[in-house]
Amino acid sequence: MCAPDIRSRLRRALTEALKARDTGTVSALRSALSAIANAEAVDPAQAGPGRPGASGSVHFAGAVAGLGAGEAERRPLTEADVAAIVQAEAAEREAAASQYERSGHAERAAGLRLGTRALLDALDG
Repeated sequence: MCAPDIRSRLRRALTEALKARDTGTVSALRSALSAIANAEAVDPAQAGPGRPGASGSVHFAGAVAGLGAGEAERRPLTEADVAAIVQAEAAEREAAASQYERSGHAERAAGLRLGTRALLDALDG
């Protein structure tokens, strides 16, 4: 049986964190999943003819017509790409935790580090 990919592990961890009402971990996992989705996004200006952003409507600016016309292709990411995004998110959270700690907010730093741990656990599989 194939091991689940990073996104699947992040989603599973998110479900568990939501059930546990662990807001810090939920925030970290949602942030990472959003960063992955943002990395997959294609700039509408580069979408080409017939793609969103390429044509308009006389009634609504930027609107497109037709079945599926509002759908944009997503940029494919490798597992290595996804891992790099999650690692960057974890590094940002760790840097913020260190700043909180230096300014005397140890409780906030601990909360950020719990989220960081969840991200790193998802990478480890």
